[in-house]
Amino acid sequence: MEISKDQDKATEKVTKKGGFKTLPFIIANESFEKVANLGLHVNMILYLLYEYHFDPSTAAIILFLWFAASNFMPFFGAFLSDSCLGRFRVIAWGSVVALLICISGISLLLVLSSLQGLVFLWLTAFIPQARPPHCKLHEEPCASPTGLQILFLCCSLALMAFGAGGVRPCSLAFGADQINNPENPQNERILKSFFNWYYVSVGLSIMISMVFIVYIQVKAGWVVGFAVPVGLMSFSAIIFFLGSFMYIKVKPNKSLLTGFAQVIVAAWRNRHLPLPPKNSDTWFSQDGSNLLKPTDKARFLNKACIIKNREKDLDSNGMPIEPWSLCTVRKVEEMKAVVKVLPIWSTNIIFAMIINQHSFSAVQAGTMDRHVFNLEMPATSFSAFIFISLFLWVAIYDRILLPLISKYTKVEQGRGITLKKRIGTGLLLSCLAPAIAVLVERKRRDAAISEGLINNPKGVVNMSAMWLLPQHGLTGLAEGLTCVGQIELYYSQFPKTMSSIAVGLFYLGFGTGNLLASLIVKIVNDETKRGGKVSWLSSNLNQGHYDYYYALLSILSLVNLLWYILCSSAYGSLEDITTWDEDVGRELEQEKEKETTQKEEENK
Repeated sequence: MEISKDQDKATEKVTKKGGFKTLPFIIANESFEKVANLGLHVNMILYLLYEYHFDPSTAAIILFLWFAASNFMPFFGAFLSDSCLGRFRVIAWGSVVALLICISGISLLLVLSSLQGLVFLWLTAFIPQARPPHCKLHEEPCASPTGLQILFLCCSLALMAFGAGGVRPCSLAFGADQINNPENPQNERILKSFFNWYYVSVGLSIMISMVFIVYIQVKAGWVVGFAVPVGLMSFSAIIFFLGSFMYIKVKPNKSLLTGFAQVIVAAWRNRHLPLPPKNSDTWFSQDGSNLLKPTDKARFLNKACIIKNREKDLDSNGMPIEPWSLCTVRKVEEMKAVVKVLPIWSTNIIFAMIINQHSFSAVQAGTMDRHVFNLEMPATSFSAFIFISLFLWVAIYDRILLPLISKYTKVEQGRGITLKKRIGTGLLLSCLAPAIAVLVERKRRDAAISEGLINNPKGVVNMSAMWLLPQHGLTGLAEGLTCVGQIELYYSQFPKTMSSIAVGLFYLGFGTGNLLASLIVKIVNDETKRGGKVSWLSSNLNQGHYDYYYALLSILSLVNLLWYILCSSAYGSLEDITTWDEDVGRELEQEKEKETTQKEEENK
């Protein structure tokens, strides 16, 4: 009876951790990180144009590379989280790095010794020698930045991208850990709602940064405008640590990377073996596991879990003697989970490239009438409408459409539109957004020419910047459908111990998309100005042809949609595996830890 009471108390203590009470701390941490960092992303195009005197195409390439690095690092952070440190430690690491960046700003010596990003960027605005001399762009010859000045700028951008690798891949998965309860019949509905509103909170953060941080930068100057994100990042780290005693901290799968390598090597070593029938007893699985046979997808990896000879392949405890020749069904399915989503994941690359064209639309807005209700808005603030439409879509879908779909159709409560259809619809909208951008830019350019502004790149045409809203609205809808859908898809297809990798994979797609975007901008700029012609992406928008560039993006997006339809059809069902035996793996790990502890005590 004593043991049972102790067990009950222990269980009670565990159940007090996690839950909805932890979400404000986690979401606030991510939100303030977004406001701080993306407040810099949004207006950086103007900073590079007017302070560093880059032309629009070069500035866009620098930004695309920065965005790419910011999205690549979370993928490595995800692997650290799920295979080594755990999600709490990686978020803490990312937040502390950011916090140290802020604290180091107190002393120039500390800044120079620790090379910390946000303060480096602030210093480029604070120290006149850190950037080229000020001049009137398009009115007089402007000095180009020196190599040292460019290096100083790039170091700050690179270090901020490094810090993003800690927070971004883990916050969403860490939040899901707090509320995920498979025994709750409403668990799937709760998780879907969480994914939607989490992305909305991120969108609202970006919207706030696009309006208020940008406004501060425009009105108060770059020194104050870059100092505000430093304070916000400090606040972000403090909020996260305040809730640390309440968090559920899922242990990392220490064998994750090794397991992936073992599956590949074992499958290659056994490549000459014929695949046994599905009901064969030669498939190797852990005792107590529900994963007794592999799925039919990516069947070439199934050879990694074939037992050739039980006496030679297994030891007295039923474990593989040579783990590089024989793996469990679960290990094989973990590897296959990643391999299977790669074709659908690849559609995220072009999609990311399409929806991250804020830089050029900001340059367009700078040549248009930006007055809204007698208030002149900063050129970059019009991109905030992307996230307004995202917020409205998620609110309408989650609170109005989902209940109606469940009520009047046979769709199970909380399921709504299928993940594949949501992603596909978002990709369709990503084709329409640049197509509308073609029409708007053509109208703006024609107006500039008719008003005699073809040789005046700073001239403001008699056309409201509100014309940019339709393309931004469609981009927001596309993001709300495809981005949330893809994250949800990866999360549903991976085991819980790989949740951060699911989110990291999404960011990896965005990073690759930004890298591709920088390459396309480079190619388009170089090829279209051959023979002394004016580049499509000229610094003088009125002489260039940004409408042709948007048309190219629309065509690429259409090809991407067709590729998605093919990949989605080939993927098949999303419900091949309904349980990943999380408890079985955890129990085995605990047993191994006990055996190790006992051996150490015996040796003593």
